[in-house]
Amino acid sequence: MADLLLGDIRSLKDKRGVVRPIVAELRRRFEVAAAETGAQELYRRAEISVSTVSGEHGRVLDTLQACERLLAGRPEVELLSSRQRVLDDDDLD
Repeated sequence: MADLLLGDIRSLKDKRGVVRPIVAELRRRFEVAAAETGAQELYRRAEISVSTVSGEHGRVLDTLQACERLLAGRPEVELLSSRQRVLDDDDLD
């Protein structure tokens, strides 16, 4: 989950114009499930969550870190915080 501060946004329509391309790029580049999951009523804030599945723990971490770097590198947003949570087989019992 990533908490983003958006740049010069004046409406929810402007916000969609920034958030949708970011979510689409995450999906396309990393083959993950990505969506805006919070702060949907706020113009200048967005919460984006990413999910992925792999047979290898390290591959999941690599993918999530790459997604975080993409978000941090976008000039139109500021990455305020991010959190990663990885579930293993033992967590599902």
